Amino acid sequence: MTRALVTGFVPFAGDTANPSGDAVRLLAASWTGPAELITAILPVSFDGAAAALRSLIDEHRPDVVVATGLAGDREGITPERVAVNLADARIPDNDGAQPVDAASIPGAPAAFFATLPVKAIVADLRAAGVPASVSHSAGTFVCNHAMFHALHATAQEPGVRAGFVHVPWTTQQRPDAALSIEDVARALALVLETTLRTPVDRILVGGALS
Repeated sequence: MTRALVTGFVPFAGDTANPSGDAVRLLAASWTGPAELITAILPVSFDGAAAALRSLIDEHRPDVVVATGLAGDREGITPERVAVNLADARIPDNDGAQPVDAASIPGAPAAFFATLPVKAIVADLRAAGVPASVSHSAGTFVCNHAMFHALHATAQEPGVRAGFVHVPWTTQQRPDAALSIEDVARALALVLETTLRTPVDRILVGGALS
């Protein structure tokens, strides 16, 4: 059976919740899809997230890896297209670490493209009424770091696809938000379903002018 690993994060920066972790927990409780699902909640720590994610990949040998995190100011679900080999933290992580102009993995490539079908994912989310767009920057904090490690860890594994999906604040934190936590969990299920049935991404418009 195909095996999928989906991760979220714990709260950070003084927040009491992180919709990525909350949605992953809901996904784990409701998933009935065509793959074995493994979920985990990662620490918001450069060292801790990378180590935990690599350990999960080594232990479970998933066919699909979808890491998720919070981009609270975005209006919808945003699959990331690129991870860069850069850790440049505007704020400290939950361990107090604040790398500046550091490599996520010294000696590794400057960047990796996601191997998830990001454009197909966005198209299917929009068709289901979920606001979504392709993102071309995962930032330079722990989310990008985790994405880079996931892609580095799976780069030499034929057929394994990996990437990252940012989720926004939900109505549980902001009443005027577009999505509830249940909506986000359903969106993550659709991300997995699209990935499992889409071996090659669709050729669709998904670029950005800035």
